[in-house]
Amino acid sequence: TSGLLVVAKTEHAMNYLSNQFAEKTSEREYVALVWGNVEADEGTVEGNIGRHPKNRLQNTVFLGDEADKGKPAVTHYKVLERLGYVTLISCKLETGRTHQIRVHMKHIGHTLFNDERYGGEKILKGTTFTKYKQFVDNCFKVLPRQALHAKTLGFEHPKTGEFMRFTSEVPDDIQQCVEKWRSYSKHQEL
Repeated sequence: TSGLLVVAKTEHAMNYLSNQFAEKTSEREYVALVWGNVEADEGTVEGNIGRHPKNRLQNTVFLGDEADKGKPAVTHYKVLERLGYVTLISCKLETGRTHQIRVHMKHIGHTLFNDERYGGEKILKGTTFTKYKQFVDNCFKVLPRQALHAKTLGFEHPKTGEFMRFTSEVPDDIQQCVEKWRSYSKHQEL
């Protein structure tokens, strides 16, 4: 994942920032490219996240009787652009669980593009044509990681109390991949 993160230099700052994340007063927005056409223009994914029982490198969503196996997690998403077999989305986090966006998007059937840990490095949507497979492989080469970028981070400064907001432009690898999909989707009947 590219983009912003915050590092506390003192224990006081760490506690102050942790409380903001727990009380949901911080601001965190990500941009992601996901497999499939996300039908709703916006939505919310709620589901407790915990360690996957069979694959310890992954987390998963636990619902119903098993909800207590995970911790509550809420992700709000909004479609930025539909590109045929993939969709560019914005995600805002209410909670901050490990791999939250990756897990929640997979849970609703939209695994992050080229997310090797969660299966997004395979062709999950599209045709079986060789040219399409070559196109997707070229996209994977342009973007050799999961398509996730921490774009905005906002929080109250631990000493001054001032609300600070930082933004980071979407990096070239994601932009180049999105441009490839943009061009591809214009020339295909999907």
